[in-house]
Amino acid sequence: MTDVPATLHLTVHHPRPGLAIATVAGDMDTRTADTLRREASGIIEQGCPHLVLDLAQVGFCDSAGLSALIGLWHATQALGGALGLADVPDRLMRMLVLTGVDAVLPVHANAAEALTTMTHGPSTSTAAHGSITHPSAGDGSGEPTGV
Repeated sequence: MTDVPATLHLTVHHPRPGLAIATVAGDMDTRTADTLRREASGIIEQGCPHLVLDLAQVGFCDSAGLSALIGLWHATQALGGALGLADVPDRLMRMLVLTGVDAVLPVHANAAEALTTMTHGPSTSTAAHGSITHPSAGDGSGEPTGV
């Protein structure tokens, strides 16, 4: 069996202070979730508590990738910010809906819509205001709870 290299790249744009748009390219899975978590957390910790992840170039996402998104949501919330998802591929959107995470993580048609919503208040985002428990802090099943 051939090992496939774990690649995930974030390209970051800062449209205004305190807000970043990160385009994620690659797979969000067991091999790359730590990279996603580390790089996006670095953006948040460097003064951008409002973060939009443009996921149009994500080919695959497993539970580790989903867990990373939930962890990033918690990180932005802890700093009074927000995490928004943009250009979510159909396969990933189905995963968000099936797990109920779409009820908490705002999903936008594109980064421009996310930017408008995050700077001018809520609009047509699909997420309701709610809470989510990180899988590591949940009921031990590894599944998100409290949605």
